[in-house]
Amino acid sequence: MPQTPIFPSMLGSTCSGQVQPEMGERCGDPIYQDGSLVSGSLERTYIFTFLLSARVFIHPYEILAKVGQMCVKQKQQLESGSETDKAKLKSFAAKIIQLLREWTETFPFDFQDERARKELRDIAQRITQCDEENSTIKKSISQMTQNVLLTLSTRGQFQEIREKIRQPVCDKSTILKAKPQSSQKDILSVCSDPLILAQQLTTIELERLGNIYPEDLMQIISHMDSWDNHKCRSDVTKTYNLEAYDNWFNCLSMLVATEICKVMKKKQRTRVMEFFIDVARECFNIGNFNSMMAIISGMNLSPVARLKKTWSKVKTAKFDVLEHHMDPSSNFCNYRTALQGATQRCQSANSSREKIVIPVFNLFIKDLFFLHKIHSNLLPNGHINFKKFWEISRQIHDFLTWKQVECPFEKDRKIQTYLLTTPIYTEEALFLASFENEGPDNHMEKDSWKTLRSTLLNRA
Repeated sequence: MPQTPIFPSMLGSTCSGQVQPEMGERCGDPIYQDGSLVSGSLERTYIFTFLLSARVFIHPYEILAKVGQMCVKQKQQLESGSETDKAKLKSFAAKIIQLLREWTETFPFDFQDERARKELRDIAQRITQCDEENSTIKKSISQMTQNVLLTLSTRGQFQEIREKIRQPVCDKSTILKAKPQSSQKDILSVCSDPLILAQQLTTIELERLGNIYPEDLMQIISHMDSWDNHKCRSDVTKTYNLEAYDNWFNCLSMLVATEICKVMKKKQRTRVMEFFIDVARECFNIGNFNSMMAIISGMNLSPVARLKKTWSKVKTAKFDVLEHHMDPSSNFCNYRTALQGATQRCQSANSSREKIVIPVFNLFIKDLFFLHKIHSNLLPNGHINFKKFWEISRQIHDFLTWKQVECPFEKDRKIQTYLLTTPIYTEEALFLASFENEGPDNHMEKDSWKTLRSTLLNRA
């Protein structure tokens, strides 16, 4: 790891040097000189930035080991027994406790590694010796350890549940029949109010966001470093929660397309389309941009987009407005403006409803990729480019703020069960259902229809 004076400055109590204007002028901000980080206080945002970015260069358990070594060195230097040295040891112990508290609360999954848990236990023992008269230190360490174990256990349970959630399937028996079964449910029979469905989608989004942590997001950057440098770190774990959230977006898009394509009557199909347009608009009003984008994506899938006779009956003015908000031109400028407005509303909000901001997750991840690619990890002098990681941490910190909002909507189990478990069509099945509803327009579509029907019949 490049020799940047992080630990001494992090545990120090003064600020010195020249502050770069773009980093702010508060004493709590990192201080730069000649483009290099020279100091910074033990302020929360700095700890967050350091712990987030350091993992790109060094394993978390190795950082903990260095902290442990500092504890030993500090105790050896202040063993005279004088009142001054005792006061310094107590101050040092308090700062280490603050560091560990921030670490275990914000990055609890660093402690999935047994090596990290061992280092934590060793540090706890050494810090206790620095201020043996203070019983609150023992209590704080004990509480930290219990919270970490509880969080790790909760995440394990979530992963088990996630693996049981359905994947896209093809309900061949429904598609290949001339008419759907009379007992077959559809979205309107479960929920006919666009606002209520938008609220239920929001509860699902917030639940999944709640299981994504900074380590998950930063691991993407670590993967890119390994790939760019043609290295492979053997300890990289699968980002289950990121995969689950990505799968949810895809499943919602496919569910929207399925609900439209499986309806045989054009009038009813038109009603379903207009219903989803209204749901997407309510999602926008709530600040749930991810569900809104998933719905729009589902309605723009080819099997739905080709239903020209159905679209001719749809009042598309509201859909045009939604597509304008998600126009990809100028790097999704319209969406980013709406997101900024929702963020400002969140910052001045008095209620949980006004605090909801759920970004389009794929775009958020792409922004992190872009930020990572255009700036190098190291400066020309070999020091860490802390300004880059400061900006990455700012964006991830915003994400953490959004995901921690308490959901104001009561969960409706009937609606959520339908959204999460009802069978959804594969792409092949969607095309076949689409052709069954509105016949092929040209020779290419006719050939595709025959091939798909034959393929699915053979599988059945």
